[in-house]
Amino acid sequence: MYPQPDQSPSAGMTFAHLLERVRYDGAYPTRQRAEEVVRAVLTALGGQLADEDRLALAACLPAEAARAITSQPSDPEVLNGWGFVNELAARTGGTPATTRWDTGAVLTTVAHLAGDALLDRILTRLPSGYALLFGRAELTQAA
Repeated sequence: MYPQPDQSPSAGMTFAHLLERVRYDGAYPTRQRAEEVVRAVLTALGGQLADEDRLALAACLPAEAARAITSQPSDPEVLNGWGFVNELAARTGGTPATTRWDTGAVLTTVAHLAGDALLDRILTRLPSGYALLFGRAELTQAA
């Protein structure tokens, strides 16, 4: 088992601490594997966010993670949560199940760093399916 990192991520988190948090949460065998997952997920997520949200989220992240999330321009066609996972799986050569795991390991840590107000704003602007990826319940209005 891996040593458990600090339980309270903060805005001052270093990239090394972010990787350790993701490594622990995702049960990855090495820090290198955790870094590969972090970079892939954040790069893909950056393409799904509007410029304003991408920059606001990047400001909450360590510099290396901020560079990953801002490395791609916004994709004109924003995918729902499941489409995001499937596209990322195709891009990385993973299965949808392992990619869903990877995405959750990264985005739950990102959610803590972003804080509730920013995450709420981002989730209201994204299609359905992203709340679960960030470790939140997906609430919908009854029809």
